[in-house]
Amino acid sequence: MSEPAPIDAMTFETALSELEQIVAKLESGQAPLEASIAMYERGAALKSHCEARLAAARLRVEKIVMGAGGAPGVEPAEFS
Repeated sequence: MSEPAPIDAMTFETALSELEQIVAKLESGQAPLEASIAMYERGAALKSHCEARLAAARLRVEKIVMGAGGAPGVEPAEFS
């Protein structure tokens, strides 16, 4: 069995897709207990990653400002 991809390097879309697959497997109830626990742990980490990515995207959108003459502009977002 292959090693799962590192979550920190995943895009939002990739992480969300894997999270959806994990939820479907857990909902099926077919996985053994230990495998279910491992999937749940990875799912929790994927959920946190997706939430962080969404928060970062929200900050970037909030940094869009209106410039002189009503032209939209962008200010760099601060991520800490």
